Amino acid sequence: MAEQHFSKRDKEKIKAAIEEAELNTSGEIRVHLENHCKAKNVLDRAAQVFADLNMHKTDARNGVLIYMAVVDHKFAIIGDGGINAQVEEDFWDITKEKMVKHFKQGDMTQGIVEGILCAGERLKKFFPYQTDDKNELSDDISFGKD
Repeated sequence: MAEQHFSKRDKEKIKAAIEEAELNTSGEIRVHLENHCKAKNVLDRAAQVFADLNMHKTDARNGVLIYMAVVDHKFAIIGDGGINAQVEEDFWDITKEKMVKHFKQGDMTQGIVEGILCAGERLKKFFPYQTDDKNELSDDISFGKD
């Protein structure tokens, strides 16, 4: 399982990053990790996981999934329709570039953390944090059963 690639401390850092990022935005960020991408196209797999996690059920349709197939060295970031309707087509490229920089140095955890924090910061413009914001999706990492 992908979970074995991350220490308890790594998982805590990732969850803390989600909590911190969600203080910038009403967007809902999730991370899903598995060993192998179960589709030919990583975006197709990320979209399936997004649906499986019911991420499309947020009120503002502002869920974000950071998906990673750890062993296959593949990842994707996808946002729900509410986000896609407001942001430019290459919106996630800056976030991906920050992540890749850390991945190339062998630091998966820091890459994920940077991606989460960057996503929260960038979403703030379109989906600012609301004082009455409720956490609609779990901040826990989900893991594939492979």
